[in-house]
Amino acid sequence: MKNYNLGFISNDDLYNHVKETVEKYRFKIDLKAFNKNLVDPIKLTFDSKVYGKSMQAAVESEIIRQLDKSNTNHIGYFNQNIFRYIGDGWSVPVAGYDIVNENLGYYVEMKNKHNTMNSSSSQKTYMRMQSTLLSNWGFVHKRDIFRLMRCNPYNTHYAEALRFYKA
Repeated sequence: MKNYNLGFISNDDLYNHVKETVEKYRFKIDLKAFNKNLVDPIKLTFDSKVYGKSMQAAVESEIIRQLDKSNTNHIGYFNQNIFRYIGDGWSVPVAGYDIVNENLGYYVEMKNKHNTMNSSSSQKTYMRMQSTLLSNWGFVHKRDIFRLMRCNPYNTHYAEALRFYKA
């Protein structure tokens, strides 16, 4: 096995985490699963005519799109859950934030793409962060900084951090 020298995760844990993610990948879809997602027949018709495709080819493109969307969600699982190996007080909660270290006062919301953070999502995230801050305010030591972050792990200039200082 290759030695990745990542420090926060063993080579075996990394291998198993990648393996779990790959095993979740979908390569085919049955009619029931296909129909579970709403398919716009008007869009299929336009796609067929505009792109010069048969209706069958347009449906096959939609199937590929649905599979890709599922697989992209599995990559999101990989990105978020790899942090469960960090230790030192870091955890990946079932709900709420993506990564938390309550001892250090870090509550992280991570997005792997810029377009996953539209203005509505951004506002909801900010409100949740503000609520966390207000509910934990009494537990923050006088000299501590309470940190709430929204970041993109692949694009450091897109990181945003809200720092609240207790006077």
